Amino acid sequence: MSSVADLAGVHELVSRLFEWPETEKEWEQYKLSDEQVAFFKENGYLANVKLLNSIQVESLRNELEEIADPNHPGHHLFYEFHSNESTDPSKVLFHALGAWRVAPGFHDVLWNPAFVMAASQLLGGSVRFWHDQLFCKPAKHGGVVAWHQDYSYWTRTKPMEHLTCWVGLDDADVDNGCLYYVPGSHRWGLLDKPDLAGDMNGLDQYLTEEQKSQFKPIPIEMKMGHGTFHHPLLVHGSYENKTDRQRRAYVTNVFKDGTRSDADTPLLAGADVVPRGQKMQGKFYPLLYQA
Repeated sequence: MSSVADLAGVHELVSRLFEWPETEKEWEQYKLSDEQVAFFKENGYLANVKLLNSIQVESLRNELEEIADPNHPGHHLFYEFHSNESTDPSKVLFHALGAWRVAPGFHDVLWNPAFVMAASQLLGGSVRFWHDQLFCKPAKHGGVVAWHQDYSYWTRTKPMEHLTCWVGLDDADVDNGCLYYVPGSHRWGLLDKPDLAGDMNGLDQYLTEEQKSQFKPIPIEMKMGHGTFHHPLLVHGSYENKTDRQRRAYVTNVFKDGTRSDADTPLLAGADVVPRGQKMQGKFYPLLYQA
């Protein structure tokens, strides 16, 4: 297999998987309603937003199968790559960061018009890329993602104007390990972080009695191609996959343009250093949508 070009330097669509709108009228079809934005602010999440059609889903599935191979010629471009991040050897959680640099489809989902428009509305401004993730649970023995808040892993950037979007490449339900959210937990403040793929309930030790009493998770069941957005402090996790079906998903993490670095070390493995206090921008943190 030949070498793979690093797509991180290309800050626009490189394939025909999506079409960038040319007029304000063309953008209208992607806008969230006022009710959807209000629901997000109240509950800390917004689920069941259609982001992909079946052709796009199938294209991304095919790319995922190729790039999940550790021998893929673009493997060195991943920031992180874990064939199994689970602490339980009998369970499997494939988790990788950096697919946007390796495969054209996973590059272009960053510039999916339906995604960037919704992200801009929920962030209240222009959208800049942080990093992507792949989360895959194989049939019958897929591992858990422990209860956590995303921002507890991201404190090297500030202010906290981040947003996460999880998109299923398979139907996700309670049996095959769909996401669970704890509505309203985005108001709890920043908690300590547990081991992401370890004990499902590792977060318990950091919760107050009041928070434990409010800990009422709900399942986010969605058809493939649909996405769910959540606040950086919303507590969420997912249980193991017990079915004979796969549960594949990708995550796009973004922040409002103007977010700054709070570290003098590389924020992602292999990425350029953004000095503390400097605006997050450049090759690895492209502007996705100008509000």
